[in-house]
Amino acid sequence: MRDSPARAHDFDLSASSDELAALGSWRELPRVQQPTWPDEAELGRVFGALRSAPPLVFAGEVDVLRHRLAAAATGEAFLLQGGDCAETFEDSSANRIRNKIRTILQMSAVLTYGASVPVVKMGRMAGQFAKPRSADTETRDGVTLPTYRGDAVNGYAFTEQSRVPDPERLWKTYTTSAQTLNLLRAFTSGGFADLREVHSWNQGFISGPGYDRYEQLAAEIDKAIRFMAAIGADFDALKVVEFYSSHEALLLDYEEALARIDSRTGEIYGCSGHFLWIGERTRQLDGAHVEFMSRIRNPIGVKLGPEASVDDALRLIDKLDPEREPGRLTFVTRMGASKIRERLPRLVEGVRDAGAQVAWVTDPMHGNTITSSNGYKTRRFEDIVDEVVGFFEVHRAAGTVPAGLHMELTGDDVTEVLGGAGEIDEAGLERRYETLVDPRLNHQQSLELAFLVAEMLGRR
Repeated sequence: MRDSPARAHDFDLSASSDELAALGSWRELPRVQQPTWPDEAELGRVFGALRSAPPLVFAGEVDVLRHRLAAAATGEAFLLQGGDCAETFEDSSANRIRNKIRTILQMSAVLTYGASVPVVKMGRMAGQFAKPRSADTETRDGVTLPTYRGDAVNGYAFTEQSRVPDPERLWKTYTTSAQTLNLLRAFTSGGFADLREVHSWNQGFISGPGYDRYEQLAAEIDKAIRFMAAIGADFDALKVVEFYSSHEALLLDYEEALARIDSRTGEIYGCSGHFLWIGERTRQLDGAHVEFMSRIRNPIGVKLGPEASVDDALRLIDKLDPEREPGRLTFVTRMGASKIRERLPRLVEGVRDAGAQVAWVTDPMHGNTITSSNGYKTRRFEDIVDEVVGFFEVHRAAGTVPAGLHMELTGDDVTEVLGGAGEIDEAGLERRYETLVDPRLNHQQSLELAFLVAEMLGRR
């Protein structure tokens, strides 16, 4: 991947309300998936505190990521994006953050070594505290309360007090994200991510097919590093890795409050995260989310489900990437294993034939959700794999580039997804089912998937 001078450019970020006034245009448009805040004065107070707070990410980092995604769109790199379906304040601990980072680093090592391709590493973390929901309310035993929309909005406990949207949670989202980013930067620049530690990343995990195969790969990497040392290679590039944060830009009050002006260029950056995306439920062309995202400089993503049309895709490109800038726009497809081979080709071919270049990324999680016979919201590992395989097949047939993988995963030994090398069955879901929203791949399943994707990348 080519380097970028944006990493070191001299810039100053401004939160001037006059310069950022244009961002408020989203408030005049139809908006969905926004909580009904009971106290507008309290919301305004929190908005003001966020507007005066330091940004979570900086323009230079965002600009570098845009270059990295441009490389992924042309096959010169591959995006690996993973993390929780929805972060929680309680689980944003040092150990859990470390385990997620370690899992992504391990998957990245598998992809890089197995497919000889640079990997852009990105976490669904430091901001993924809100989730769109299919209904505004939830009823249990005759009691109806507002639905849980993520820790950024309300509490999970099914009580009237817990479920009231609380603007103070937006401030908690900011401070928890800042703490997460602090740990992320420490882990990725303080020696933990050094590729020469590739063996230590697997310590503490039980043996098994996924782990044993990883140990074999780690031994091969060790051997390659010893060879490089013997010929006097410079290992500085192995010591530090780039690791970016991302989340769905769902709560527009929060996103607007953390937008800043780069005084060097006068452009607006969303400083809540490096990469922000619009969900399948919020990508209305005349809606508030698309309007807001069209005005910020970040690389952005849009989720496309099985009902998305070519016209939808082309109009989104016109609105969000009118200059056709490399690295600006990523389409994240979430079709479902049973539909991807039927629905994705027309989208990919339509965008290709229009001359637009976006980064195509697969999200094989959200289209494959089922309910187990014992009542758990889950997914089958075989369906996740099948959607990834279908994604690669479609791009191979169209002559286009499969640019990345977008996963819901954790670095812990949870049991939320059926199957995989650990052979989790429906009874096994009861052992460690911890997610509050959507089921995630555990550490072993994540590694297993990485090896399968590396093989497909090698044939790309």
